[in-house]
Amino acid sequence: MSEERLAVLEVHIDQAGYDEVPDIIKNIHFEVRQGELVGLLGPNGAGKSTTMKSILGLLKDFKGKVSFMGERKSYAYIPEHPILYDELTLWEHMEFAASVYELDRAVFLERADDLLHRFRLLDEKHQLPGKFSKGMQQKIMLILGFLNKPDVYIVDEPFIGLDPKAIKDFIGMLDEERKRGAGILMSTHVLDTAERICSSFVLLSGGRLVANGSLKDIQEQSGMPDAPLFDCFHSLL
Repeated sequence: MSEERLAVLEVHIDQAGYDEVPDIIKNIHFEVRQGELVGLLGPNGAGKSTTMKSILGLLKDFKGKVSFMGERKSYAYIPEHPILYDELTLWEHMEFAASVYELDRAVFLERADDLLHRFRLLDEKHQLPGKFSKGMQQKIMLILGFLNKPDVYIVDEPFIGLDPKAIKDFIGMLDEERKRGAGILMSTHVLDTAERICSSFVLLSGGRLVANGSLKDIQEQSGMPDAPLFDCFHSLL
């Protein structure tokens, strides 16, 4: 019998929103287990960003509970839009992140070298990233996210701006982290890739949870056995 995978993130959102609309999302409940890659899906305005902000503790108008359950109760957030400091080089960004994570210096140097090689930014490590392309800046966010090897990754639209090689490298890193036992929640509009790499899905529409589970579960909930995720997605909206 295989060992049961423990939940590393439990999300129970009764209601969340903003001052003018405090209930943009309601009754959204799901979990992310060790080794899982959960795709957070939905059309524009479905509530994905509000759900992400709720998980990260960024909303004042929030009712519910979000629990990080891993051994270290640690997480990394990889945003859709790169957040970088104009006056810091790529290497200084990495050193700053390592200091926040309180990484051992030897561990940091080993991981930093590996990540810079993987994402082909070794030659740029002492340059200011303000003039980098969108794809290169997005690679920096991936590097900073993977640096700490947390229990949970929260990833927002990671494929935007990445070239095919970087996407392959990123997916490879996700696979490695899943094997290590990390859980991953990833929002994306790229449904064909989501179907290929995600172990389960959370589908939102109009601020509500409309489907949740594996591809087989989504197919059953949509009444479309054997249909691709794209067709199930549009059937459930």
